[in-house]
Amino acid sequence: MHLEFLVEETSAEAVLQNIVPKVVGQTISFRIHPFQGKSDLLKKLPDRLRGYKNWIPKDWRIVVLIDRDNDECKQLKTKMELVAQRAGFKTKSMSFGSSNFQVLNRLAIEELEAWFFGDIAAIHAAYPRISIHLGSRANYRDPDAITGGTWEALERVLKRGKYFSGGLNKLAAARTISLHMNPERNRSHSFQVFRRGLEETVRK
Repeated sequence: MHLEFLVEETSAEAVLQNIVPKVVGQTISFRIHPFQGKSDLLKKLPDRLRGYKNWIPKDWRIVVLIDRDNDECKQLKTKMELVAQRAGFKTKSMSFGSSNFQVLNRLAIEELEAWFFGDIAAIHAAYPRISIHLGSRANYRDPDAITGGTWEALERVLKRGKYFSGGLNKLAAARTISLHMNPERNRSHSFQVFRRGLEETVRK
């Protein structure tokens, strides 16, 4: 079993480098391919999947992770599903509960940084001046419902804690926070959907 991840950018790559072994264990090999943003990934996805179809071993799986941003969730997911289908792949959503799929499409809602707000203890461990009780505040109780951009919200929180006064370094924050993340305690619904999908993928 081997996993190929296609992600928008290097910050997502940094997160998955730390998170994937915590979810699937140390024995599953994986490789992460970052693109130059969401539009770049969506533009290149059809050709990339068609290329995979020509040679990918049967025991390899492809995981595509994209930020929802301001897109309508169902429409974006349908678009990703159709791209995989046209490339000749069966996705998890198309398998109707069976284990016969090779592509897992997942969305971070609305952005990857929502997953950090799903684990306030990890933010606190990475940046101790951030209150461990941040998640009890109304604005942060539902990580997937944070409006106005979750990376902007993370930047504001960290700046108030006297971190990144010159502006958020997304890659550094992603790498540092994800080191401390515990997948099972994460309160982000989109993260838990991602985690369960990944677990089901490697159990096949």
